[in-house]
Formats: sequence, C-alpha cells, structure tokens
Amino acid sequence: MGVSTSEPDQGIAVVTADFPPVNALPVQGWYDLAAAVRAAGRDPAVRCVVLTAEGRGFNAGVDIKEMQRDTASGGHGALIGANRGCAEAFSAVYECEVPVVAAVHGFCLGGGIGLVGNADAIVASDDATFGLPELDRGALGAATHLARLVPQHLMRALYYTSRTATAAELQAHGSVWKVVPRAELHDAARDLAREIAQKDGFLLRLAKAALNGIDPVDVRRSYRFEQGFTFEANLSGVAGRVRDTFGAPGGTPTKGA
Repeated sequence: MGVSTSEPDQGIAVVTADFPPVNALPVQGWYDLAAAVRAAGRDPAVRCVVLTAEGRGFNAGVDIKEMQRDTASGGHGALIGANRGCAEAFSAVYECEVPVVAAVHGFCLGGGIGLVGNADAIVASDDATFGLPELDRGALGAATHLARLVPQHLMRALYYTSRTATAAELQAHGSVWKVVPRAELHDAARDLAREIAQKDGFLLRLAKAALNGIDPVDVRRSYRFEQGFTFEANLSGVAGRVRDTFGAPGGTPTKGA
C-alpha cells in the first residue's frame, strides 16, 4: 500500500499508486506520488516514466472521508493539504524531466484527471472511464486538465453534469494513444515507454522542456486559479453541504457521456 517505484526495463521507471479500496489518495499520498515521479525523472538512467495503479481503478481523486473528518472538527487542514498536494502531484507529472505515460484502468476521476491531463501520453484499458464529479463532491478544479483531453464544449458539459467519458471516446478525440483489453494494459504502456526510451536521453529531456515551453496554457497557474473557487465554496458553506451527501443514494451520478 502506498507509492512504489520499479524499473522493469532499461530506461523505464514505473511509479505505482496503491491506496485501497479505490485509490482515493490522502493528503500525504499526493505528496508521496509527486516525490516518486520527480525522483524518477531526475534519475539520469531513466528516459520514460510509466504512471500506473493497482486495484479497482486508476484514481478516484482525493480522500473525501479524510476531509469530512477534518471539517467535522472545524478545521480546514485536509482541504488545504489536498489542494496543495494535488497541485504538487500534477506539477510533478507535468515537470517530470522525461516523458510520462499514464496507464489507466477502471475509473479515472477528480485528481486522476489532473494526473493524466498533465501526462505526455495515455494508454487505457477498454473499461476505463474519465470524469470530474467535482460538483457532486462540493469541490471545483481540474477543468484545466480535462480541457487537455476533450474539446472545450464537451469539457464544459462533462464538468457541469459530472458525467464520464470512455477511453474509446477519448481516443476518438486524440487524447488517448491506445485502448486495449484490461489484461494487456501494462504491456501496452511499457511498449510505448520502451519506444520512447530508445531515443537519446539528453534529447528527450530537451524535447520535454521544449514542449512544455510552447503550451498555450500555463497549467499550474490555471489550476491554482480554479482552486481559489474551491476555497470560496468551502467558506460559503455550500461545499460542506454537498460533500455531506457524497456516497448517499443518488448523490454521485456517474453515467457515461
């Protein structure tokens, strides 16, 4: 349980998150994930990082229960910690010195969108679904990253409705590199990573920096701007009211788009 790093192939580091039962990461988990990705990218022997997860799904976002426990006692430490931790993890993927391939299975929700939206490439299993149920959880954020996966109007519709999109739908929009059966996901992600890792390591690092430099949107500033509205929602009390319905029957619709 937690975050681990392995190097199954020369030039490739695999960073794996494992937070049962649904990979909803606690505050420290986001920081641990960020540290692992940054460390892998700094390793001169690594030319590509594969970001993956164990269990039922790739990522279910932040640990809402951790936040509920904190707010019940009148504190905002978990909220502040989750916002900063998510920002750190998303930035670590984006700023990783080498390309990052996300291997996504099952659900990829909330903070999971922040991770894959900042990755360089996405390989997904055919059961993968992607979405931002933030409005059902009393939060805002990661529209910055969903906008990197789908066109603007679809992003808005998905955001307002909390609906999800399938891996096949994202592939049709060009944001998912390949969709494979669940059993083939890790091999497919490593195949792409191996192809990338065949390139010169120094040139790969220059290429990553160059591509980040020509991005039309500063994803770090844009995401932090969104988070300001999450604080406003919490201070107004509406976030807590909505968050308290999380997990209740009918409280979190996740129908496909």
